[in-house]
Amino acid sequence: MAELNSNSRPRVLSGMRPTGKLHLGNYMGALHNWVKLQDQYECYFFIADWHALTTDYADPSNVLANTQEVILDFLAAGLDPEQSVLFVQSHVPQHAELHLLLSMITSLGWLERVPSYKEQQENLLGKDLTTYGFLGYPLLQAADILIYQPKFVPVGQDQVAHVELTREVARRFNQFYKLNGTEVLPEPQSLLTPSPKLPGTDGRKMSKSYGNTIQLTDSEPEVRKKLKTMVTDPARVRRTDPGDPDKCPVGDLHKVFSSPETLAKVYEGCRSAGIGCIECKGWAADALVQVLAPIQERRARFSEADAKNILDIGAGKATLRAEQTMVEVRAAMKLAPAPRARR
Repeated sequence: MAELNSNSRPRVLSGMRPTGKLHLGNYMGALHNWVKLQDQYECYFFIADWHALTTDYADPSNVLANTQEVILDFLAAGLDPEQSVLFVQSHVPQHAELHLLLSMITSLGWLERVPSYKEQQENLLGKDLTTYGFLGYPLLQAADILIYQPKFVPVGQDQVAHVELTREVARRFNQFYKLNGTEVLPEPQSLLTPSPKLPGTDGRKMSKSYGNTIQLTDSEPEVRKKLKTMVTDPARVRRTDPGDPDKCPVGDLHKVFSSPETLAKVYEGCRSAGIGCIECKGWAADALVQVLAPIQERRARFSEADAKNILDIGAGKATLRAEQTMVEVRAAMKLAPAPRARR
């Protein structure tokens, strides 16, 4: 496998929790952008299996199977192991080591004010989230990032707060510890990526927790069946009632996936009641099937053994890079260096 040239391109790092097969919201919110980054950046993309335990610690039985699904979806979306380092978080133990060391200097107040901390506690009422792991997951995210000393973290606007916390943690570390007078952990920058509004079949944000997703692996009949039940503009009670695509979840799908010609037909036909919702949904399904077809074709090229081999190679590369950072961190903190591995 070709070696990545780490000197010629800025490094980026991002990850995704393995909570099941990925859906169109995951694709448009992250994967579609990650694929585009591969030609410009040195990319590290990982599956955050430890993060899955912060909310699903009571039953981790699906984490391994979900990890397998996610790497196949990564490859299906177009992530290329020749261009990007693809790996599983728990296969690189340096993540945990840096997280432990950073926990010694991180204020509890910083963690408690992360917006998603209270939001998830309010939304996931059926789970006990009063755990150290859940409180500390933003710091584990910071360690995930800083261990690779990236220049950028590709995120949507809703994730900028996590990168800001990472920058604060790096700044505090650098205040306490330096290596030969130089800072060890560069403050990463947010690389804002487009994240279009993508509703689920019930009109809410597409999310596994709502059961309203269109998965990357859904067949054409499954896509069309799901679209037929999708909510539409509430003003269109009867077929003869005019509607407004700007107030319709199906219209939001058209804006993301349909051609300009189809979108023009949607606006004209919906507002004049010249088309019904069933016809409009059919056009949306046509567009989604065209997007999903090449993704599913790529997925079929990889076996589970292929995916495991890619993750093993990626873990080796990620471990080498992470250990470079930890050598500097340990030295800056005046800790004993790690022992050499026995032959």
